[in-house]
Amino acid sequence: MKRKGLRRNVTREIARLDPVRDHQRIVYLTSAFDLPWDSQRALERALLRTFGVPHSSKLMVATGEFVHRTQKRYDDTVILVSTIGLCGYDSPPGRAAIRRMNQIHRRYKIPNDEFLYVLSTFVLEPLRWNARFGVRPLSDNERAAIFLFWREVGRRMAIRGIPDTIAELERFSLAYEREHFAYSPDNQLLAEVTRDLFLSWVLPRPLRRFGKPVVHALFDARMRLAFGFALPPWWVRVGVVAALKLRARVARLLPPRRRPYTLPPTRTYPRGYRLEEIGPAHVP
Repeated sequence: MKRKGLRRNVTREIARLDPVRDHQRIVYLTSAFDLPWDSQRALERALLRTFGVPHSSKLMVATGEFVHRTQKRYDDTVILVSTIGLCGYDSPPGRAAIRRMNQIHRRYKIPNDEFLYVLSTFVLEPLRWNARFGVRPLSDNERAAIFLFWREVGRRMAIRGIPDTIAELERFSLAYEREHFAYSPDNQLLAEVTRDLFLSWVLPRPLRRFGKPVVHALFDARMRLAFGFALPPWWVRVGVVAALKLRARVARLLPPRRRPYTLPPTRTYPRGYRLEEIGPAHVP
């Protein structure tokens, strides 16, 4: 009962808060206390989803960062996005992370709608992941807070035309995918090196080929087609979904976190990092 009470305290606080006024606090409670594992998986899926756009993938391959320094590029993304999410966009670390993102991006000619699409994945993928695989679906307050949180981040990145509601943002995102998602070798290369990075964390090299269909089972049809990946066998797809749902059921029975989740040391920066180390070496 005590364990359930601790979890209820978090969800009750979220329910009492105003998502317009308190969206930074709500996002913090969700990602640091109640759903940290699910929040990280949703971030990974959002990252992979952006590889479905050939124009974006071409630029990412051309920079060489994701292909030749995959672990560092992944760690840099996680550090920046997690710092904003866990610390808040108006905190000193959050402002510094947004400033660094802007420094990195301004060196490239990236259309506004590409920025807006990427922003949409940080809103929509957590909603989708938690609805299907999470310990629990996100509440209305959490859904509103995530949208308002990332809308404010987008404004601080000078992204124009951010919709006023989640529904409008989702319509934009789906329309963008219908128009721009298509297979390209660059898409496939980025998806492959990132998939292989994930597998390297959990499987020895001889077994990684068996893990590839498991990762592919987490992609929807639009992502698989854009990456050139075959549909995994039905039993792999069913097994992956069953395993994730079982994990969620077990997680509900575990003691809630007594301390907030903090970003652990990364493989690239095991002893910490300086902000200027985040991003390509040629960006001062």
